[in-house]
Amino acid sequence: MLKITDLQKTFNPGTVNAKTALNGLNLELEDGDFVTVIGGNGAGKSTLLNAIAGVWKPDYGAIEIDGVDVTRMPEYKRAKFLGRVFQDPMKGTSPDMEIAENLAIASKRGEKRRFVRGVRRADREKYREMLASLELGLEDRLSTKVGLLSGGQRQAITLLMATMNRPKLLLLDEHTAALDPKTAAKVLELTDQIVQKNHLTTLMITHNMRDAIAHGNRLIMMHEGNILLDVSGEEKKNLTVEQLLNLFTQASGIVNDRMALN
Repeated sequence: MLKITDLQKTFNPGTVNAKTALNGLNLELEDGDFVTVIGGNGAGKSTLLNAIAGVWKPDYGAIEIDGVDVTRMPEYKRAKFLGRVFQDPMKGTSPDMEIAENLAIASKRGEKRRFVRGVRRADREKYREMLASLELGLEDRLSTKVGLLSGGQRQAITLLMATMNRPKLLLLDEHTAALDPKTAAKVLELTDQIVQKNHLTTLMITHNMRDAIAHGNRLIMMHEGNILLDVSGEEKKNLTVEQLLNLFTQASGIVNDRMALN
């Protein structure tokens, strides 16, 4: 579903501020893979997601989604392939629009759109059922402005919007980092349910190593723009945080691994 070949990206090349964010990275995801991504600050995690989404053009290499080469495809044309949830709950929704209106916009992702007045009754019933599955009481608040919701509620709606058309690839960029622990756990629970129900191929960045181990079927660790570790199956299920830290030390040669991984 995703194939990345020799991806390279350097910011501010030829200056004293040059920074190589991706250094010949190779990665393949099969249909339905749920991959958690960890690594220290500056490891290249968000740059990788931005490259896939089309925010950055790579200096070299290729990106394919479901067999389609999107390497030079503009960001807006990739929208039909991708769903994305950001760290900031303020992103991904229009705060001055109603919940139903936000969902209506998301339902047209990748399609030619035309302006219509309001949201159709049949669509409202469909959105009510979708929101009920979140078990947050939002199904009775379709007319509420999204800006009035809590951060966790907004992230849940953004997750719903990002996945309602079953994207080829779901990108989760530390989407629970700004939430309190209880709310973060709820959003992760919803993430697991939606990913499994829709059989979505997913990349999830997280700084929480316990979450990286507990969720998904595969874990990769990045360092200096490349992949140091790639574990899956029983090996991943049986990992502990201490073992993960030790693996990072062995692979990177960095002794102060706790600081390197935040």
